[in-house]
Amino acid sequence: MLSRLTRPRAVAVCALPVVALLATAAFAPLPFAVAQPGMTANVLGENQGDPVITITGATVRETRGELRMTTIEATGPDTHVSLGDVLDGWFRTDQAVMPRDSVYPSGDSTKEIEKHNAAEMKQSQDAAAEAALKYLGEDSGDVKVTLKLSDVGGPSAGLLFSLGVVDKLDGDGRGGDLTGGRSIAGTGTIDADGTVGAVGGVALKTQAARRDGATVFLVPAAECSDAKSELPKGLRLIPVTTLKGAISSLVALETGRGTVPSC
Repeated sequence: MLSRLTRPRAVAVCALPVVALLATAAFAPLPFAVAQPGMTANVLGENQGDPVITITGATVRETRGELRMTTIEATGPDTHVSLGDVLDGWFRTDQAVMPRDSVYPSGDSTKEIEKHNAAEMKQSQDAAAEAALKYLGEDSGDVKVTLKLSDVGGPSAGLLFSLGVVDKLDGDGRGGDLTGGRSIAGTGTIDADGTVGAVGGVALKTQAARRDGATVFLVPAAECSDAKSELPKGLRLIPVTTLKGAISSLVALETGRGTVPSC
């Protein structure tokens, strides 16, 4: 003989698997990373007591102003990110939820990721120095550029490294500073031919830049929309596609002559 459940009891029985599933989801690790604005560093200055840019074989000029490379900080590759963390980060403007594989190569250990990021940084530094010297018409056999930035990996500081080398060797090309004495921040990869590439995380990087006093932010043109999404007050966006274009924009900004593009 079959017994019949009352409606409230039947609802309760059916709800149990759903509750169990939600409870499991709330505490199970998810394939995401939560990122926030990270540190910035003035490439014209020092980092942990050492000059970020050292140049030998050419006359180096004194500079004013700042060229700040920007970073994001993300939860580690082994960090347990739960549904609660994802929901919290999703609705905050100072955090971003990103697929883990877009931040860390899938399947790599922490040490492998650190090694990969260090290699990308070294490659970026070499390309940045080459791009700057090519722009200036300097012989890389005579002029040696050493770039040093501790505890930062990846290629996203390439543009700022190149601009720093140009400012230290040539300024604005007219005896003034490329920065015009301002605090200028930015991000972007760079190839040896001076092409600027997208990097990701720009909305968080603009927040880091403004927090540390920047008033101008150089952004890869392809990422203008992302940069505008959470743009802090008092920060001006300048889109760039090449090193030459970035320099032209900064000179126009300083002198008031020429066009300064905007997003």
